[in-house]
Amino acid sequence: MTPIAQPQFAQDLLQLLKETFEGPELTGPSAFLDKGTGLFQTLDDISAEVASAQPRPGGSTIAAHTEHIRFYVAVHHKLMLGARDKINWDDSWRLKTVSAVVWDDLKRDLRKAYSTINQYLTALNSWGEDEFSLAMAIVAHTGYHLGAIRQLRLAVHQTKN
Repeated sequence: MTPIAQPQFAQDLLQLLKETFEGPELTGPSAFLDKGTGLFQTLDDISAEVASAQPRPGGSTIAAHTEHIRFYVAVHHKLMLGARDKINWDDSWRLKTVSAVVWDDLKRDLRKAYSTINQYLTALNSWGEDEFSLAMAIVAHTGYHLGAIRQLRLAVHQTKN
């Protein structure tokens, strides 16, 4: 087995981050998502009404998952910058329902959080342990919530029919 150089590993990790949020390239292979199924592509097709719907009583909503992802990415960027404040993860789940305006704002804020972390990581000359571990956590965590969002969307549509 050939060892992988740090710059190649960082480039591959950035590609996974991009695929998770933006979706895979329209042509060529993808690492793990089908074409058109990235987080932003998925959210763009969801209305505020669907984002706020609870398919089962006491269940989560797409809006809640979206805010949680935004919060998670922003916190991880702060951690990369050296912050060590106590994190109240409950705050990331407080938003449950959204109006059309709030939903658009949330999607815009999520894109901004992603853009900020992506720009930060892309500009690094040398990645440290925090950057690698936290960036991998963002990819895995967002992939999990993307799957949950896609399943919630199906469940909401099933309860409406």
